[in-house]
Amino acid sequence: MSLYAVDDTTFRGMIRQQGVTLVEFGAVWCPPCKVLLPILDDLATEYGERLSVLKVDCDDSPAIASEYGIMSMPTVIVFHNGVPVEKLVGLRPKSVYAALVTKYASL
Repeated sequence: MSLYAVDDTTFRGMIRQQGVTLVEFGAVWCPPCKVLLPILDDLATEYGERLSVLKVDCDDSPAIASEYGIMSMPTVIVFHNGVPVEKLVGLRPKSVYAALVTKYASL
């Protein structure tokens, strides 16, 4: 499992209706986003089928970024069973993202 790039047209179809999806909202020019992507890729590998990780380039997908109120990058939204349940703005340690995945994967 790895990161999947999605856009305004493919976003909804890629959110898991069962389980956990992490969505990273960022941009190619964003330095903290570049640091975050390998962290999320590691989580996708570690959690396997229990987790989907998507990335949205806010420059390429302004409609979905606007819909979710993305004002700063990176922003990670945690979806559980298709519903947004947590929103983290800014770069956090891997342990923070892992704790959220564990929390919602066990529900």
